[in-house]
Amino acid sequence: MPAAAPEDKRTSLRRRGDEGEAQALAYLQAAGLKLVQQNFLCKGGEIDLIMQDGATLVFVEVRQRSSMAFGGAVASVTPAKQRRLVHAAQVYLQRQQGQPACRFDLVALDGAQLRWLQNIIVA
Repeated sequence: MPAAAPEDKRTSLRRRGDEGEAQALAYLQAAGLKLVQQNFLCKGGEIDLIMQDGATLVFVEVRQRSSMAFGGAVASVTPAKQRRLVHAAQVYLQRQQGQPACRFDLVALDGAQLRWLQNIIVA
């Protein structure tokens, strides 16, 4: 059987990423958070989910890995990725009225295991 074309592989990875984000969103909504925005993009960064947890605005990064090899999803949030998250959050907040309390959370999907880690970045 021939190898998948690069476009097919990108589409497959994007679909898997979308499924992971949907799973994370459902989990967070079941925990009482409310969706504010999904896939906020700006020059230099992206935020997967922006949620409201009471009076706190929560910037959520969703990371998915097929296994815990090489540290799994948690280890994939590098210092460079953290800087891009903080930058995107700053851009988002500049466009809003007021400055709510904020935090950065991570939903890590490693195979079938989902972990929700709160306050992963102190900015």
